[in-house]
Amino acid sequence: MKIAVVDYGSGNLASAARALAVAAEREGMAAEVRITADPTLVAGADRIVLPGQGAFADCATGLAAIPGLWAGIEAATARGAPFLGICVGMQLMAERGLEHTVTPGFGWIQGEIAPLDAPGLRLPQMGWNTLAFAQPAHPLLAGLVPGDHAYFVHSYALTGARPDQVLATTDYGREVIAMVAAGNRAGTQFHVEKSQEVGLRILGNFLRWQP
Repeated sequence: MKIAVVDYGSGNLASAARALAVAAEREGMAAEVRITADPTLVAGADRIVLPGQGAFADCATGLAAIPGLWAGIEAATARGAPFLGICVGMQLMAERGLEHTVTPGFGWIQGEIAPLDAPGLRLPQMGWNTLAFAQPAHPLLAGLVPGDHAYFVHSYALTGARPDQVLATTDYGREVIAMVAAGNRAGTQFHVEKSQEVGLRILGNFLRWQP
């Protein structure tokens, strides 16, 4: 299995790649994890992981600045390759981001990325928080239970989402979308690579996922 961790100058690339390698080993799977900005490698990968941190507009601009990379991701996912966006990588799945300016995303998930509304709470949300999800859970959440903790760092969040595209939420002054999926494209607002056993379980599920 060839796994492309997309390098466009944002995100915890090395941490994400290491976590994927550990998850593959735990699952007993032969996997080649490659950090790459090569659109041909991305387009031909068996699975694609898009990390991201910082501002939505900066990440979208950085991704679009590498010729063919945005299109390579679109091509791979259009043919059915499973995709996982992490943090801003998940946010880029939405229709648009409102951070600094209005910036288009991939448009795979309904909704937009707006400032996190958490009156009286510190922003960004930074640290461990619980996940809430219905049972039976989506295959990406197999082996987890509601109340398991994941590690978040964000001050913007997805709003206006379709309920059937929301896999899990968390609570930070209000319900905050924590995980989404549409077909073979999924994303986590939290950092799976920093979420210890919960993150490794999700990554292992992702490597076995057959959407």
